[in-house]
Amino acid sequence: MISGVDFVSIPTSDLERAVEFYGSTLDLRCSKHMPERNFAEFEPGSVTLNVMDPVKMGIGELRPNPNPVALHVDDVSAARALLEERGVTFFGDIVDTGVCHMAFFGDPDGNALMLHHRYAPRDGG
Repeated sequence: MISGVDFVSIPTSDLERAVEFYGSTLDLRCSKHMPERNFAEFEPGSVTLNVMDPVKMGIGELRPNPNPVALHVDDVSAARALLEERGVTFFGDIVDTGVCHMAFFGDPDGNALMLHHRYAPRDGG
């Protein structure tokens, strides 16, 4: 019945600030920006990030997502260094799980994000 994930919602209290962060700081392509409808969409790869203001949309209150969205990069160290130059603050050191490298940070609304690179092959199954 379910064939995929179309988008992941990321709440914001300030759409223009979020558009600047996701578009300029993270350098993601903005595919749709509709301030009159209180949302913007960014395309980092196979899943759209829908940045929206839930209060202005009338669908709930602002509750930042504490579970990080894993943003794929080829080199976590290099991507982290570039984002640090752009003012992004990371939480802790780069984590090596034995499967992947991860670096944790947040957006201006406190939504959890991470840079992620899986270097080990996935198990079949």
